[in-house]
Amino acid sequence: MLKIGTEGAYPPFNNLTADGQLVGFDIDIANALCAEMKVTCEFVTQDWDGIIPALQAGKFDAIIASMSITPERAEKVDFTQKYYNTPSALAGPKDSPLTGVTKADLAGKTIGVATSTTHFNYASQTYTDSTIKGYPTSQEFLLDLSNGRLDAVEDDISVLEEWLKTPDGACCKLLGQPSPQPDEIFGQGAGIAVRKGETDLVNKLNAAIKAIRANGKYKEINDKYFSFDVYGSEN
Repeated sequence: MLKIGTEGAYPPFNNLTADGQLVGFDIDIANALCAEMKVTCEFVTQDWDGIIPALQAGKFDAIIASMSITPERAEKVDFTQKYYNTPSALAGPKDSPLTGVTKADLAGKTIGVATSTTHFNYASQTYTDSTIKGYPTSQEFLLDLSNGRLDAVEDDISVLEEWLKTPDGACCKLLGQPSPQPDEIFGQGAGIAVRKGETDLVNKLNAAIKAIRANGKYKEINDKYFSFDVYGSEN
């Protein structure tokens, strides 16, 4: 049995349906990894802000929740290699006068972003002439954007693109991708977090990630959600 912690509020990566089912790319990848490792998966939903403390307290064995591998987090947990890597981006209303996403472009604007995320860290450090408004989940700031309460939001480009395809997202458009996107803030992709010192589990998960990349299972899951390879470069 491998207990896996996830948020359940970050579509298309992990989300709870109306009837309480966990769905999304993270969930399918987790199930594929468990099948490869020949272990039973059990999922535990956990608010994002408390997900690392819950792992450390033994509530679950691993976090598969689109968590970016960053130096700050690596002080608290051990990570596998990445299992995907997509860039940060900003979205805003379709009638927005914004023509770019630089610090100067967004001066005086209000930007919504989920707290305790790499996107929040970047926005707070970069857009110092803007108002950065933190939210518990991306779903909440996307609602405020669609209701005209924000000038822009920052999140993973895949999350924003998926939302823009929905009726709720019809209000809005991609504004662009921040540049550069430094590794010290964004890390080198999303990895699986485990408790410090659990090297054997890291090694098993890494081997399973490589196996599903090689046998086509990763591509099968990828193509269910995306029109491009979210893994990024093989480096």
